[in-house]
Amino acid sequence: MIQIKRAYDAADASDGVRFLVDRLWPRGLKKEALHIKAWSKDVAPSNELRNWYHHDLEQWDEFRRRYFKELEKNPSAWQPLLEAARHGAVTLLYSSKQLERNNAVALKEFLTSRLRGKGAN
Repeated sequence: MIQIKRAYDAADASDGVRFLVDRLWPRGLKKEALHIKAWSKDVAPSNELRNWYHHDLEQWDEFRRRYFKELEKNPSAWQPLLEAARHGAVTLLYSSKQLERNNAVALKEFLTSRLRGKGAN
């Protein structure tokens, strides 16, 4: 099971293994406050894509397409998350204030499709 959660929300036992999936560290948070297994910044969108999108909701579909293309070129970044999800609960942490259209939402979609056997790797 893969779930997403804002980095600013409290950790919970149901979170399972927690990964920070942002390229930038969340403002005002100390490392120990996140209770993460890893900061997977390489799985986050490139700086160029992140700056292009900048939460322009009208560009969501194009952002997802471009982000998935980046992910497909870098399986070593997301394989550890996929493996963890095959063995139990995984929580992808993000810092965006945009709850429905952020990189963690897209990444969850990407990983879930691979867990279901859709997509290579």
